[in-house]
Amino acid sequence: MTKRSKEQPLEGLRILVGRARHQAGKLSLALEKVGAEVIEIPLIEIRPPKSYRPLDTALRDAAAYDWLVLTSVNGVEALALRLQELKIQSSAFRHLRIAAIGPATAKETAKLGLKVHVVPKEYVAESVVESLKSHVSDKHVLLVRAKVARDVIPRELRKQGAKVDVVDAYETGVPKASRVELRRVMNDPQRRPHIATFTSSSMVKNFAVLAGTSDLVSLKFASIGPVTSATLRELGLPVDIEARIYTIPGLVESIVQSIC
Repeated sequence: MTKRSKEQPLEGLRILVGRARHQAGKLSLALEKVGAEVIEIPLIEIRPPKSYRPLDTALRDAAAYDWLVLTSVNGVEALALRLQELKIQSSAFRHLRIAAIGPATAKETAKLGLKVHVVPKEYVAESVVESLKSHVSDKHVLLVRAKVARDVIPRELRKQGAKVDVVDAYETGVPKASRVELRRVMNDPQRRPHIATFTSSSMVKNFAVLAGTSDLVSLKFASIGPVTSATLRELGLPVDIEARIYTIPGLVESIVQSIC
């Protein structure tokens, strides 16, 4: 057994990082910093929506909204690209109250020169609703999100009397090129990961598709939070590790604590 130091508690462990290729770096670097050998195989890819028309229409009509709700870094990045394409200044949104689902999304929003007014205590849809419920009655809310997403936020805000427009900023897909790579790694005793990390429900579903009949015995599953954990359980997969704080640093910390 590998002797691990306090500085390198994950030394000798291979950990699968399945975030989209352009986003894997933050998690990979954090894991490598504490000694893990990272295996990067994208389990998800970010694609443009079939049409930007609904998003573009909403952005051009920014003055009609009171609130902007952002539920992912991907959504903020798509928003930034469309503003650039449409030649709309971010100052057109400064009248808005803005809610971001978590600190990473808030940080990306701040890069646009926009102030984030609400970041919920827990970084899930239910907590966003809880944070906004006393502020949205008779307000016009723009929700920018992925094409396939849970309807908790629009449904519950409408119950609070808000008018909610939901627009797709991007969609996620299964990276078919990862199928052969993942199965090869999973079936090689010298390369297969000890732990697989999941930062979204989409990643879990795609892993199940891509892994196929690969042997998953002895593989531990690490989830970023309760929604992702619920999807693992729905697919009959265990939740061996769940982040107590639903962020990348929180996930890494919980993996370290599970080993120590």
